[in-house]
Amino acid sequence: MRAGSHRRTVRAGTLIGGALFALVAGAVPAVAAPGETGAADVAASGGSGSLVMVLDSSGSMGDDDGTGRTRMESARAAVGTVVDALPEGHPTGLRVYGADRSQGCTDTRLVRPVRKLDRTALKRAVAAVRPRGDTPIGLSLRKAARDLPRPAAGAVGTRTVLLISDGEDNCGTPQPCEVAGQLGKEGVGLRIDTVGFQVRGAAREQLECVAQAGNGRYYDAPDAEALARQLQRAAQLSADGYRFRGERVTGAATAGRAPALVPGQYLDTIGPGEKRYYSVDLDAVSTADFAATAVPQPGAAVDTFDALSTRIEYDEHGSCGTDTARFLQKEGAAPLTSAVARIRSEEGTRTCDRAGRYRLVVERQSKKGSDAARWPLELVYGVEAPLDQGVTPAQSQAEYGRGGREAVLPTDDPRDVRGGTGFNDARRIGRGVWRDRILPSQTLWYKVPAGWGQQVRYDVEFANEPTVKGTAATYSYGATQLYTPARHPLAGGGEFTSATMYDGRPSALAMGGVPVSWTNRYEDRGNVQPVHARGGFYISVTLGARAAEIAENPRIGLVLRVSVLGAERTGPQHGAPVAAGPGGGTGEATGNDPHKKGESAASADSGGAGGAGWTGIAVAAGAAVMAVLIAVFVYVRNRRGAAARTTRGSA
Repeated sequence: MRAGSHRRTVRAGTLIGGALFALVAGAVPAVAAPGETGAADVAASGGSGSLVMVLDSSGSMGDDDGTGRTRMESARAAVGTVVDALPEGHPTGLRVYGADRSQGCTDTRLVRPVRKLDRTALKRAVAAVRPRGDTPIGLSLRKAARDLPRPAAGAVGTRTVLLISDGEDNCGTPQPCEVAGQLGKEGVGLRIDTVGFQVRGAAREQLECVAQAGNGRYYDAPDAEALARQLQRAAQLSADGYRFRGERVTGAATAGRAPALVPGQYLDTIGPGEKRYYSVDLDAVSTADFAATAVPQPGAAVDTFDALSTRIEYDEHGSCGTDTARFLQKEGAAPLTSAVARIRSEEGTRTCDRAGRYRLVVERQSKKGSDAARWPLELVYGVEAPLDQGVTPAQSQAEYGRGGREAVLPTDDPRDVRGGTGFNDARRIGRGVWRDRILPSQTLWYKVPAGWGQQVRYDVEFANEPTVKGTAATYSYGATQLYTPARHPLAGGGEFTSATMYDGRPSALAMGGVPVSWTNRYEDRGNVQPVHARGGFYISVTLGARAAEIAENPRIGLVLRVSVLGAERTGPQHGAPVAAGPGGGTGEATGNDPHKKGESAASADSGGAGGAGWTGIAVAAGAAVMAVLIAVFVYVRNRRGAAARTTRGSA
């Protein structure tokens, strides 16, 4: 066993072949309310998002939409559906253009200011709008961005402009795409989503351009049903944005000016091509864990090889460890996490074993045409103390064993659950079968406690869904990632695959980790070394952005089958007895009810610093990561999609 300088590059896996697990047919029942997704303090800290809908009220919205109703009548009904589905109190407003005069390129008006959601008032406001005039999209976008309140000091939230239009701007100045590009680069957290209602040609191209330049997504709505579905998706994605936690810090552009960090959780931002430097003082014996999570707007334009890297440096001696995470798909952005550790070697003779000042470095790499906005960056720095002198740790556990791909997982009746928005409000679950629903471009988060000697093993199954006509050759993807309590993403180790194609038919993924052992830190495999501390392991599940072109239902059903295998031990030492309590002596943790008393030691240790045994951390380690797609999958999907698809998203 050896520590060595550790480097992990997220690798593409192999597509799942053979039979896929069957899912429950039909729609998934309603799940827990948004307020039940996580700890109340976390939910409160993330309430800084807001939404303003910009509704085209130009003359063409008075045309028949093919159902005997006008486009405006269908739009009113769709907006009403959106309003009913938004979380209670979510700040929401309405702006219209072309509603007041038969001609005029300054005809844009805020009908309902962005304030705490009042469903009745919003429906009344949209019911009073009559289609009449021109289409000043550029000016309306500029004003809509000003309609959105700025987040309170220190808060990070998603501020969304949702444009619904049946045509292109006919005013010319300011150009909508240029306005969107300017707004997209200003500050952090602004996105512009566009919904094209029965558009094609130049009008569609303009709306796609606005969405891509504005860090958002274009949604195509060829009919009234699609309009309601796509509006719901865009609005709900905004309301369910990642909930951040951490102390504000500004990383330096050069190593010499790096701010000093103590163990804790921090918030920063990072732009395309930037490096951010931080400094920490390490002793000669402890393990230091460092993780960075970039959170771009869901579905924003990214390239396959856009990357986030982390590195630990020791003065002029160079790197003590580096890690690179890549999107490995170009459907659209999702959270991306990179993590690295300074682990003292068994001999203690390396340069990087010394006590002293080290640098933590985060770098963002972006290709031309990718999202140009600054991304929120959530950092976690933790320190793990060494074992007490004289304690002999248990042997490392570098194999999956009975937790491999062929593991037998629960077949209980599924229970409804609502995943969190990120690490900070990840929904705690245990052994069992769990049922949820996910939006295209969304990532959902769950937390599973595992103790010494235990391993997390789970399957994700994406549901059989009714599909939109004419999309037989359209493919998206489903993906998952497992993280340690210190936020280290775990590779599949050749046993598991993190991504699969999704076209509306059932598809499944298997994922898991090796058993938790203190001595795993001396292994050099990326799927083993990080699994060296007990606590809350995190599961993320992502659905690709292009699924919005495939499925008829706004959300897509998913099922999680979760096991925590192995008897939990009372400590990391050799010969540690089996822990008392639920699952302690059964060879498998139960975890059926996350609210029951008598929790295991691993569960009790999973709060605070994420259960990593760290010191000095007051908040949970958390962040999201974009799950991996294999290069072959990307190639096949793009080739087949380009040949057969007549409509596609902007990314």
